[in-house]
Amino acid sequence: SVNMGWREKEAAKLAGKKVLMVGAGGIGCELLKNIVLAGFRDIHVIDLDTIDVSNLNRQFLFRREHVGKSKAEVSTAAGLRMAPDAETKIVYDHESIFSEKFNYEFFKQFVFVLNALDNKAARNHVNRMCMATRVPLIDGGTSGYYGQVHSMIRGKTECYECDPKDENKKSFPGCTIRNTPSEHIHCTVWSKHVFNQLFGELDIDDDVSPDMDDEEAKEKLTVVEAMETGDDDEAVANGKTTPESGKSTPEENGKKEEKPGNTRAMAEESGYDAELIFNKLFVDDIHYLLKMANLWKERRPPVPVPFAELATENVGLCESTAAKLDPQQRVWTPAENGAEFRKAVETLRERKAASADGILTWDKDDDAAMRFVAACANIRAGIFHIAPKSLFEIKSMAGNIIPAIATTNAIVAGIMTIDALKIVAGHEDKLASAILMLNPNYRGQVVVPSPPEKPNPACFTCSAKREVSLRLNVEKMTVGTLRDKILMAALGVGAPDVMEATTSKVIVSSEEGETDGLMGDTLAAHGLSMGGRLIVEDFDSGAEMRVVVLQAASFDEHSFVVVSDVSEEGEEQMMMKQEMEEVVIGKKRKTMDENEMPAKKARIEGEEE
Repeated sequence: SVNMGWREKEAAKLAGKKVLMVGAGGIGCELLKNIVLAGFRDIHVIDLDTIDVSNLNRQFLFRREHVGKSKAEVSTAAGLRMAPDAETKIVYDHESIFSEKFNYEFFKQFVFVLNALDNKAARNHVNRMCMATRVPLIDGGTSGYYGQVHSMIRGKTECYECDPKDENKKSFPGCTIRNTPSEHIHCTVWSKHVFNQLFGELDIDDDVSPDMDDEEAKEKLTVVEAMETGDDDEAVANGKTTPESGKSTPEENGKKEEKPGNTRAMAEESGYDAELIFNKLFVDDIHYLLKMANLWKERRPPVPVPFAELATENVGLCESTAAKLDPQQRVWTPAENGAEFRKAVETLRERKAASADGILTWDKDDDAAMRFVAACANIRAGIFHIAPKSLFEIKSMAGNIIPAIATTNAIVAGIMTIDALKIVAGHEDKLASAILMLNPNYRGQVVVPSPPEKPNPACFTCSAKREVSLRLNVEKMTVGTLRDKILMAALGVGAPDVMEATTSKVIVSSEEGETDGLMGDTLAAHGLSMGGRLIVEDFDSGAEMRVVVLQAASFDEHSFVVVSDVSEEGEEQMMMKQEMEEVVIGKKRKTMDENEMPAKKARIEGEEE
């Protein structure tokens, strides 16, 4: 109205701003509450995860009756209850942020994006989309009692990928440990809980089985079972099965569903029979998870592995070859994982029986305990389609697991909200990075602010153009290795299009399937030699780089050195190892015959001016 006061005017200004929040977990719950109470009314929430019972101690928007439901859905409903105004529009997507629907046009509609993720690949992807659309990104993260907030604007501040992150620091992704692991570290954390559940001091928090006591899980399970029999009409209508549907309840069959602690009881009753324990963990529990169909709508379902199946598998390495490899560095085969599991269980069973209190304590330097965790982690990883790792790699991960702290999440979310208000008010010059410390610094600060860093001119994601040199062996390295290990993993190119500069021949296309037949070719087969040049474009971000090839005859097919020649500090060389984390982004690709500037890139440049 004409008589609207300053408070009403400010509220109306915030209510009209469209906001994207990615992640509705620990930080996300606090963040959604903050931005709703601050006055934002047009919010889009994206999260693929479902609520686990372990979330309830800190993710306060969720209750026990919500276990098994979508985090995005439940948090959105909570946000609507906080602001029941007619103009409130909070919507959600229970999908992966990598979905093609979240494209350039989708990101462009928001005034800023809030990142509340614990996944590096997803954070990289959101960062690239924000840099491409020039939408401000506010990223927050926590690790135990430590936290950080960085607000990023293309051309004004560094982006998330300007400063390489420490890959050795692992946080505790508790929401996916029991039901939907997506990284090997999730399997490693789970395996440590298995050790404690079987051999340590019994603690309900160490239960690694699916949450079978939850009423929501039981309801979903009975509905799925009824639908599998075809007698689902009444069952679905009532939310339960009936004797008429052909499915009796577990109690009617005299079988009571397992509760926390039953794995330990089963192990003790069987005398710690390795095969029985194995099949309980990797067959029975997996079958139960598979019946919770809502978990696998957007995920690849796990595949149970019986012990007998592993025992009959071919080891895959002849004894002479295996003997030459360092057992700490070599990745065990599935059969070896099964054998190590059995051997470790037998060793730990004897030690447990011999101990005065019957309790063992896990220690990464305890060989039997470490081998048990490594075998369990690799077996579970295989079930969930995750690549296995060596004993050495698992040992390094197992010693760096950090729990989530509710108060840290709350503080970080508060700082992110302040930055959001600065952006809306047009005070981007007042943005500051913030680090949350466990103890005050010499100035007495627990939250330590600092001016945002300037963009890194060598960053492929946010710099307009750059040139790098690659030292590699063109006679041995394949086009596929160039794409996957160097461009995507090492340089962070989400959707590479690569053209040989002299002939204008496309050797890598972002269009799926266009250049798959070239991936096994060597670079030399496509005319690359000492001094050869490549033009690389990222279809996702529109960024471009030029690559100069430097021949290194002594290198094998996986070795390479990236030389950045635009750094103010001079040449920065970095040896890249064979196994790099790949960042896979599912987007629509450019075709091979689009040798000119891609249409999307032209459009981006036109809109950014």
